[in-house]
Amino acid sequence: MRPPHKFSRDIPEKPSDIKRNLSIVLFFALIYAAGKFTRFNFSDLIEGMSEGGGFIKELFFPPDWAYMKRLIEPMKETIQISIVGTFFGSIVAIPFAILSARNFLRMPILTGIVRNFLGLFRTIPALVFAALFASVFGFGSFPGMMALIVFTAGLVAKLGFEAIESIDHGPVEALESSGATKLSILRFAIIPQILPQYLSFVLYSFEINIRASAVLGYVGAGGIANYYNRTLSYLQYARAGSIVLLTFVVVMALDLVSSRIRERLL
Repeated sequence: MRPPHKFSRDIPEKPSDIKRNLSIVLFFALIYAAGKFTRFNFSDLIEGMSEGGGFIKELFFPPDWAYMKRLIEPMKETIQISIVGTFFGSIVAIPFAILSARNFLRMPILTGIVRNFLGLFRTIPALVFAALFASVFGFGSFPGMMALIVFTAGLVAKLGFEAIESIDHGPVEALESSGATKLSILRFAIIPQILPQYLSFVLYSFEINIRASAVLGYVGAGGIANYYNRTLSYLQYARAGSIVLLTFVVVMALDLVSSRIRERLL
């Protein structure tokens, strides 16, 4: 008879801690170097926090409640700028998202060009776009809308082509095997799969644009930020606190509604 087979029970060696320890040291070294470069100082931080407490007291204790009545119209303008910018920006984003998806056209050169083009626009903040458009079209709400259109187009297009590349390819392959055109594949296989995600991306962009449009007035792009600039320039902190409170309430309410809608879509 053969002797019973003996299984080896070699205990694996404990992995070396050198890599982990070096990573930790490198992490803290980078933090220290960044703090040294930016002249970070804990004493300045503590001193600034004490001064900031006094500033917050001037802002909110108490705010100028009577001034809020004058803020309703500029807040409406801010919301309208966000709605228009989000709507048109999300429409502009559709062809860019389609052209950027590697699994749709399968043209690497064109896809790379469009992606780099979108990356350029995502790199530039909306405030910079607002300043550029304000210098071209003048002060008002129109430069703010144009800035949000460009910003939204870059953001939604980026999220859109990622959604297209993550779809189930079964329906696409079925249509391709039957000789369907690219337009038919897009209409019947791709759009039905990404439509809920696309609408969620639009709502997410709207949430971001509400916050962004609240500061676009600093460059003359209209909205509630014109009043931010004015009250802070004249050191009217109680009125500035009223603007902050109103903006906070509006943004939180819109975020709540948008989040509920996105939960239903996905």
